[in-house]
Amino acid sequence: MEKFTKLSGVAAPFTRINVDTDLIIPAEHLKTISRLGLGKHLFSYIRYNEDGSPKKEFILNQDRYKKSTILVTGKNFGCGSSREHAVWALSDFGIKCLIGSEFADIFYNNCFKNGILPIILDQSYIDKIVKKISFEKTSILNVNLEKQIITIAYDEFLKFKIDPYRKKCLLEGADDITLTLNKDSLISKFESNLKKKFPWLDR
Repeated sequence: MEKFTKLSGVAAPFTRINVDTDLIIPAEHLKTISRLGLGKHLFSYIRYNEDGSPKKEFILNQDRYKKSTILVTGKNFGCGSSREHAVWALSDFGIKCLIGSEFADIFYNNCFKNGILPIILDQSYIDKIVKKISFEKTSILNVNLEKQIITIAYDEFLKFKIDPYRKKCLLEGADDITLTLNKDSLISKFESNLKKKFPWLDR
């Protein structure tokens, strides 16, 4: 998992409420166990026409938001099934940070496990950010995880909260597998002692 320290990028306003994981990545694209290649199917139900052509009105199809790395969301984003593919699709598209007033719990946890920073702010702040990024010249946001600050203007900053452990994992680029491998020597020692104490378990 890549380290997340600072991010400066285009932010797209997608404030539709109750966006579930099936809308983020439809079920027919869940056949893969690879985290790569799902970005092209992100929001496919509302991103493409029936003939496969992109819908011009969809936010991520608009020229100024095609390369967005930040998505500003509506309430209850990521609800529905627990499919981790939803986060994989966002990541593969290039989204590295989500900013919203409310995220579904499992989706929220999956973001941290896959290197995406989900930031929760009061709705009044979300409205302020959306107003700013709705214009091309002001669509860039700067996110500093270490300082827990979003810069929305030259002299205007918003502080956000984050669990210290999750923050540490993102800064170090450490997912569950990395954290487990870091304990490899202790795990090996435990297994060795277990075999000596209960040798029949190894048969």
